[in-house]
Amino acid sequence: MNATVLVTGGTGFVGIHTILQLLQQGYVVKTTLRSLSKKDTIIQALTEAGIIDFTNLSFHEAELTADAGWEEAVAHCNYVLHIASPFPAQEPKDENELIVPARDGALRVLRASKEAGVERVVLTSSFAAIGYGREPSNHVFTEADWTDEKAPIMAYIKSKTVAEKAAWQFMEAEGGTMELTVINPVGIFGPVIGSISSASIDLVRAIINGTITESPTFTFGVVDVRDVADIHIKAMLRPEAKGQRFLATSDGVMSFYDIAELLKKERAALAVNIAAMQPTDEQFYTQISNQKAVQTLDWKPRSKEIAILASVDSLA
Repeated sequence: MNATVLVTGGTGFVGIHTILQLLQQGYVVKTTLRSLSKKDTIIQALTEAGIIDFTNLSFHEAELTADAGWEEAVAHCNYVLHIASPFPAQEPKDENELIVPARDGALRVLRASKEAGVERVVLTSSFAAIGYGREPSNHVFTEADWTDEKAPIMAYIKSKTVAEKAAWQFMEAEGGTMELTVINPVGIFGPVIGSISSASIDLVRAIINGTITESPTFTFGVVDVRDVADIHIKAMLRPEAKGQRFLATSDGVMSFYDIAELLKKERAALAVNIAAMQPTDEQFYTQISNQKAVQTLDWKPRSKEIAILASVDSLA
């Protein structure tokens, strides 16, 4: 597998799992960090996951808001997996704090990749770019759907929508022979390695320790981070993935109540502090299809229950 792959955002939850699988499969991997001081975080996580030889891994300082470093990062790469994206701890006062770096970062990576002769870029978008701004009842969400960016939606949701649309527009206008594939994951759970976690893991932790006391009306798709890494690699390699977007989700959706009940049943020893919640009305169960990814990429995601329990077990 002498191909060279750049993974942007190596200190992220999806980024670290993707690097791990690429190294296990024999690729030469480059990754970008906002600061090289974070590279020990990546090495520690990969070591914990069983990597002992780091010959095929290199680190490059680059961030989404500046041109510096990107030319070097994409040099000699066959593929770029653009996974890095700003995720807020809280809703920003100005939505452009999120939208501008997400959009401009995607365009910066695409432009640098094209100039370097990269064959294909796989961009990590989100269900956020698919499933908001429309009435969800009696509708099965697929890759044909787009979030209405003019609807009253949160800045993060809007940022993912604007960034993905900008990426497709770039490809149409000036992509040349380079190819683009987009992955749209739902809520990403699964095992933590090293100290690299995610907002979804924080949610599980908050349910376990009783900080979350009620189950809101909404439900959400669940996908295991190992399957998100896997679908990125499949999308990178499969000819038929060219110019396509793929929803990455396990079958079915969950509410906070469903997660709480699963933990009480399967991890009773950890569930003593879980608050009593009311079940979520069936009418709020969003329908999301993974059939395009399953059929086109031969992708076989783990169940939502396995993903949640893997999160829990890695915290124990």
